[in-house]
Amino acid sequence: MKQIITVLFLSLLFSCGSSKTVRESKKTIKGEWVLSTINYSEAGTYNVTLLNDASKACFEQSTWKFIPNNNSGIYTINDSNCSIGERFFNFTIQEVDQTTGLYHFLLKPTDAKSNSETNQGFRLKLAQLSDTNMRWEQTLTVDGKPFTINMNFSKL
Repeated sequence: MKQIITVLFLSLLFSCGSSKTVRESKKTIKGEWVLSTINYSEAGTYNVTLLNDASKACFEQSTWKFIPNNNSGIYTINDSNCSIGERFFNFTIQEVDQTTGLYHFLLKPTDAKSNSETNQGFRLKLAQLSDTNMRWEQTLTVDGKPFTINMNFSKL
């Protein structure tokens, strides 16, 4: 009887864990990245504040560190024309479709001292992930039409 309970417990434990694809993505995302470019699906000049923090110009060339064992990270704004410094966040990769490999990426800023999350999170599509490149997409509605912000990362 004890062995049956142990087997059932272990089965339940492993069935609740992340899928293999998500685990592999966390391993790939681990480390330091630079947000090299940000572009939009529509031509034009836009005044966009990303993550309720800073402009596109401030975010470009920012450095990001992902620590998947506790789903946390830090990004650093480096542009001296902006409010420079470190910002802390928690993240979650949520699998959408295992056959296509597409994900939603949930990023929640945190308070560095207490590590408590803010009430606001940002759902982004993890559209591409390799050992050297990553692309996030955030789709908004502007004037009733979809508008996509593409954030392109390179691994350091």
